[in-house]
Amino acid sequence: MKIKFIGAAREVTGSKHLVITNEGKKILLDCGMFQGKGMETDSMNRNLGFEPSEIDHIILSHAHIDHSGLIPYLYHNGFRGSVICTNATRDLCSIMLPDSGHIQEMDNKWFNKKRVKQGLHEVEPIYNQGDAEKCMELFIGVAYNRRFRISSKLNVKFTNSGHMLGSSVVNLEIIENGKKIHLAYTGDIGRQHNKILQPPMPFPPCDYLIAESTYGNRLHPAEHDSKMELLQIVEDTCVTRRGKLIIPSFSIGRTQEIIYVLNELYNEGKLPKIQVFVDSPLSVNATEIFRLHPECMNKEVKDTLKYDDDVFGFNSLHYIKKVEESKKLNDYQKPCIIISSSGMMEAGRIKHHVANNVSDARNTILVVGYCSPSSLGARIQEPGLKEISIFGDMHPIRATITRIEAFSGHGDYQEMIKFLSCQNTADVKTLFLVHGEYATQQTYSEELAKVGFKNIEIPRAGEEFEVS
Repeated sequence: MKIKFIGAAREVTGSKHLVITNEGKKILLDCGMFQGKGMETDSMNRNLGFEPSEIDHIILSHAHIDHSGLIPYLYHNGFRGSVICTNATRDLCSIMLPDSGHIQEMDNKWFNKKRVKQGLHEVEPIYNQGDAEKCMELFIGVAYNRRFRISSKLNVKFTNSGHMLGSSVVNLEIIENGKKIHLAYTGDIGRQHNKILQPPMPFPPCDYLIAESTYGNRLHPAEHDSKMELLQIVEDTCVTRRGKLIIPSFSIGRTQEIIYVLNELYNEGKLPKIQVFVDSPLSVNATEIFRLHPECMNKEVKDTLKYDDDVFGFNSLHYIKKVEESKKLNDYQKPCIIISSSGMMEAGRIKHHVANNVSDARNTILVVGYCSPSSLGARIQEPGLKEISIFGDMHPIRATITRIEAFSGHGDYQEMIKFLSCQNTADVKTLFLVHGEYATQQTYSEELAKVGFKNIEIPRAGEEFEVS
């Protein structure tokens, strides 16, 4: 059996890991888009490194676009195999992929306008909304902890990774030459204390392990009251300075966590009397899906539901879908909170909100999650930066730029090592590190070696390994 590392190899986005059995079956672990590099990502996403029609199965760890976003592109180019994932991941993909298709169409339309002005020919979007809707016919939802038989020689079990709604460790059992090979792929690893979700759960013993390493050189701050920290920022921005608090947040997971915390503050009578806007159609739809999956929620949320039947709603909270309503927020003069996607500020309505508010000293832009190094979200946090380019225009930075690390959906290196400790290090033949910057992975590799893991590989893009 071979494993070929195609995406998220020595970088953080574009997760795609191809397993090829001795019989020629091709199983793709995740099928994510490269993100955060402007138009460079277009060619990276179009050049797959394999023939889509030859893929038998895509096994999906979770719904984030950097793990699922190229499934419609594969469908557009002939893929007709199965996409196997948890039930919640399937439900989230049913809204996230069409939304991504719409973004591809809109971004491509804007890009073509520039090309026409330059005398260049127009190009087609990588896929459209129709491709994204049609590919959902291939999805198969599977419950957590259920052994699902894909074929006589291939089984999968999903165990909770705690990263987002429906996220999982993919546990594969592959039979070759009468011998069982156990391959585990962590997807993204969550934190032990999520605001909403159940914590990561131990996963079955494996022979080979593919593990993420996003925060492989980072420690989150010691546990502290992030709810009170958020309240302090709200009061400073919206009460003291009478400004707007802009929170770039991924529509799935982070947005619901922030809403849940604001809902708690509202219930406790601590939230200032200001309006809160969730400006993202995808966030609105995603929140409905969260309501459909209480089985994924932690004990605290379940206890809250006993007296508050909607933990994602309160009187001063407004969900915005229409573009016209979103544009009206530009002229809204009162203090408020605007939560909008995407979390890296690379696309979506948040980019407009940042552009419209970053030059006002009354305002705050609050980063609550990981931003890849080349993204707008990372660049705007650079110490001492005086101005930044957004949509090709330079904007002075006068707003306060700050972050709350506690809302991160990725475990730090100690949390990830604790999660991996369910494995007997002597039994893991090879540990492959993916989904991380190379310097981070090197540091993380040293920490993993200290706890007993051996044969740690950091694959390059396109590198192939023989396992047995």
